[in-house]
Amino acid sequence: MIAQLRGKLLEKQPPALLIDVNGVGYEVEAPMSTFYNLPAVGENVTLLTHLHVREDAQILFGFGSREERSLFRNLIKVSGVGAKLALTVLSGISVDDFTTTVHSGDATSLTRLPGIGRKTAERLVMEMRDKLDPDAVSSTVGGGPAVSDAGQDALSALQSLGYKPAEAARLLKKVTAPDLGSEQLIRLALRQAVNG
Repeated sequence: MIAQLRGKLLEKQPPALLIDVNGVGYEVEAPMSTFYNLPAVGENVTLLTHLHVREDAQILFGFGSREERSLFRNLIKVSGVGAKLALTVLSGISVDDFTTTVHSGDATSLTRLPGIGRKTAERLVMEMRDKLDPDAVSSTVGGGPAVSDAGQDALSALQSLGYKPAEAARLLKKVTAPDLGSEQLIRLALRQAVNG
């Protein structure tokens, strides 16, 4: 799977981007939240990606932060929400605002997004509540803070081990120290989970 692209931004035509990576042009679709933070055409750009495979197409989606990509991946797991609708959601509401809306049970706000009806909004609130961490802090790729810090890597690793985002964040809050690497944080967080 293609997880990240780094190269020269050749074209910006929302929602499509063209990125030259060592002579190979990658066509990427991105939400407007990512577009707002892109550099000028001709500049270098780094995007996290998700390769979406269907019977009739393979589409590469690009994101400016781990949080955007994670939300996209969680959205497409919800019944009735495809990749295009997930992109629309990310274009219409920030990850932080979406998380707050879901945790407050405000399905009505979600119906203001294009393509989201009442039933879909209610399904999103119900199915996404346990998948989103209300205390998560956004980080961006490219022009913003680095996403590969030890804490973010440890958080991702704990989630891939089956911990819900809120639980993983809670465990890491108890062991976080500025000089620890991601492996040490993961080990301490797992010890914390076992020992309570």
